[in-house]
Amino acid sequence: MSTATRPQLQYLHDAIEDLKAKHLYFNLKILEGEQKPIANFDGKEVINLSSNNYLGLTTHPKLRRAAIDATRKFGVGSGAVRTIAGTMKMHMDLEAQIASFKKVEACVVFQSGFAANAGTVSAILGKDDLVISDELNHASIIDGCRLSRATIKVFKHKDAADCERVLQETKDWNGKKLLITDGVFSMDGDIANLPALCDLAEKYNCIMMVDDAHSSGVLGSRGRGTIDHLNCHGRVDIQVGTLSKAIGSIGGYVCGSRDLIDFLHQRARPFLFSTSHPPSVTATCQAAFELLDSEAGEKLIKKLWANTKFFKRKLKKLGFNTGKSETPITPIMVGEAAKAFQFSRELFAEGVFAGAIGFPTVPEGKARLRTIVTATHKRPDLERAAEIIGRVGKKLEVVS
Repeated sequence: MSTATRPQLQYLHDAIEDLKAKHLYFNLKILEGEQKPIANFDGKEVINLSSNNYLGLTTHPKLRRAAIDATRKFGVGSGAVRTIAGTMKMHMDLEAQIASFKKVEACVVFQSGFAANAGTVSAILGKDDLVISDELNHASIIDGCRLSRATIKVFKHKDAADCERVLQETKDWNGKKLLITDGVFSMDGDIANLPALCDLAEKYNCIMMVDDAHSSGVLGSRGRGTIDHLNCHGRVDIQVGTLSKAIGSIGGYVCGSRDLIDFLHQRARPFLFSTSHPPSVTATCQAAFELLDSEAGEKLIKKLWANTKFFKRKLKKLGFNTGKSETPITPIMVGEAAKAFQFSRELFAEGVFAGAIGFPTVPEGKARLRTIVTATHKRPDLERAAEIIGRVGKKLEVVS
């Protein structure tokens, strides 16, 4: 069978060659073994600063046991979409558990955080409606807005005054209005100005929606997220979260009123047309939320923050610009994309995995390494990582 590129797809090959020429092309790194603070990628043991495994739950014994027990009891798959034969009792139990944890009426689980955002926005809005969106919102929010066919207005990042300018200009909009923001921004690690945005949503009669993917399990009482952290309970209509970061498994969820969740059952396309999570995943998530809502979970969150503060101090002492990060997501600002990718490659060769991020994920001229520490990193490993980053950074003149 021929594998050569046909003429119709030659433009893809040309685009790839262009990326390579600009030193922006990357190869997927292959994890061999477990997702841990010290992990084996491409046959090389490295200090792993690239995982979203905030609390180390991907390998937690309690979650392992839950997955194995559920597989033995219920099998390896659900066998259908939720709306036909694929809703298991454990799916409903997990959703009730998350709703209670988040202090809302109801919850629905999606196959991914991306599907939760995109599926929800495109379900609740239409072409006559309006979205007011932070300029640095996640790609899943952006795609959901586009799929909805609503008019999209963007405000400057975390700028409540600019957001109000947009709202004032559109105050006579006839359709529904959705004000949407990330809780924690995935590339910069800063926290949304949520109380001010909630004030604006109430003043201008907007639906308020927050994507809390990077704050669930990280901020708030026992990891309840930015709504809890910033005391905005009852002011946010739609909360989105993920099961694939601090929770350690896979999936996403939407929390809110019973009417919201019932409507998403009827109209959210990823929910309607995707097979539900297998028993192992569902049981793993149940075990994770049980752990979070306990003293053991509280200890993990405290360790995560202690490690975060320790590592940030090390980087700043070395002279690195870590942007406006307020969370375990700590960028090392580089600027030029080619240099950021070179920085990442040389760090990997020295035993540190810190991925480079460039355009279009971040604006041109704002390329960076994105580092994330976890609760399970050991201090000597973080000290070693900082030493290597400092040495390579000086070599590449990222710092003097």
